[in-house]
Amino acid sequence: MELLNLTVKQWTSCLLLGFLIFFASLASLSDAEIHYHQFVIEARPVKRLCRTHNTITVNGQFPGPTLEVRNGDTIIIKAINNARYNITLHWHGLHQRRNPWADGPEYVTQCPIQPGRSYTYRFTIQDQEGTLWWHAHSRWLRATVYGALIVYPKLGSPYPFPMPKKEIPILLGEWWDRNPMDVLRQALFTGAAPNVSDAFTINGQPGDLYRCSRKETVRFPVESGETILLRIINSALNQELFFGVANHKLTVVGVDTSYTKPFTTSVIVIGPGQTTNVLLTADQAPSRYYMAAHAYNSANAPFDNTTTTAILEYKSGPCNAKKRKSSAPVFPKLPGFNDTATAEAFTAQVKSAYHVKVPSVIDQNLFFTVGLGLINCTNPNSPRCQGPNGTRFTASMNNVSFVFPRRNSLMQAYYQGQPGVFTTDFPPVPPIKFDYTGNVSRGLWQPVPGTKLYKLKYGSRVQIVLQDTSIVTTEEHPMHLHGYEFYVIGRGFGNFNPSTDPAKFNFIDPPRRNTIGTPPGGWVAIRFVADNPGIWLMHCHIDSHLAWGLAMAFLVENGVGKLQTVQPPPLDLPRC
Repeated sequence: MELLNLTVKQWTSCLLLGFLIFFASLASLSDAEIHYHQFVIEARPVKRLCRTHNTITVNGQFPGPTLEVRNGDTIIIKAINNARYNITLHWHGLHQRRNPWADGPEYVTQCPIQPGRSYTYRFTIQDQEGTLWWHAHSRWLRATVYGALIVYPKLGSPYPFPMPKKEIPILLGEWWDRNPMDVLRQALFTGAAPNVSDAFTINGQPGDLYRCSRKETVRFPVESGETILLRIINSALNQELFFGVANHKLTVVGVDTSYTKPFTTSVIVIGPGQTTNVLLTADQAPSRYYMAAHAYNSANAPFDNTTTTAILEYKSGPCNAKKRKSSAPVFPKLPGFNDTATAEAFTAQVKSAYHVKVPSVIDQNLFFTVGLGLINCTNPNSPRCQGPNGTRFTASMNNVSFVFPRRNSLMQAYYQGQPGVFTTDFPPVPPIKFDYTGNVSRGLWQPVPGTKLYKLKYGSRVQIVLQDTSIVTTEEHPMHLHGYEFYVIGRGFGNFNPSTDPAKFNFIDPPRRNTIGTPPGGWVAIRFVADNPGIWLMHCHIDSHLAWGLAMAFLVENGVGKLQTVQPPPLDLPRC
């Protein structure tokens, strides 16, 4: 009888627990929202640096609209292309589980939206929260087509740090005093490096230090004593940046969609594609203080050496208008343009807030060289060979310069079983082993063009070592993996040593990211589990390098059952 009573009690307890879990899940689902938006992509007059340009915008805004959602919400965005260029939109950092059709890179997961056409992006945010962003993923339209994508925790889930009084998105960008598409077109024709930008921007405005820009400088009013959360996004096209706020400390609390162990700094370094959340307390004498950003230039190459500014303005500052006007804001001390030591010291401090579960057993151990190259010309004096010594610039991974298809996207071709669009023979290691960061023979400077993918079985545990090379120049390449986040388990300078370097890997609290830079003349090691089927691009987020071919793509095969299989494409998916 006691055994029967015990069994009944256990069954009743399990049933009660089941009901509680069921109703909790219903409550969680009921909190989730569906957000409907319409993005009209069209040219609008935008004035910067004394001149007005017909600039590609979204809903007439530059930068574009900020999307604010919660973990678990669904977003439905109808993109209407009223511009004269093909376009796609990418939701940078979102996993897009089983849904590569919403990821956005042109000719990878979709054909572009042609002028006069539309496409509706539909996706649900699953187990992610933090600061992300969205941007065009077609040629150089990203220069002006971008905006913040803020994912708040689910209702009732607090931040793992003190609640800020307010939150401010800070979008760092670049501005060309001409059509960015013309800048790219000229570079691709001549084979030379593209012209550098004419200005950097904060939330679309260059700031006090540029011509015709002072009146529109962005101002952020704060009250003495309040703490604010700055959601900093590097949406610049080609440049890593240093950022700081005069006389104020910044406490880093998150990167991409991951919380970090808090640490305090006076400056952050942030690569194109990356986001960083910092807490700032208005604890200084009431006055005006510059926020500022300028280039971190890790390559031996021309760069934009200007500085963009915004103003942190205490509301309780001097009331006298003349006094306020005459007192210039305090300027922050930013590192030198080539201060790699400061950049690496900052990066080394970024760690996950908690003990994380890193794959310990590896199924795929990959080694990818990343870097620039040069194409030799039969006629070095021709207008199409204006690179160094009559060559053309190119870029590659494992000596393969990625070629985007044109007659179909990779994902559509794979799903439809169309042959001849790509191959699956991307090399897991460099075809030739050499001194990657030393004096490289000129015979290795010219890569082979190809549309090559690397195939992964569903559930594979993957390690990739990304090795920078000294071909043309060493450089920090911010590498972005679509469809995934990964743990950054190690980094170092020189050539990666598989015998000794793994002993220094961090398997306790490595940061989780979607974009990570290779140290200039060094390597970075990442791990992830390939549990998201589809075709996912991996590329340098310096867009001039992407145009030259610094990319590859993974083909992650379907697993078992519906939940491990790519969902069918939407009916309005664009055709090439």
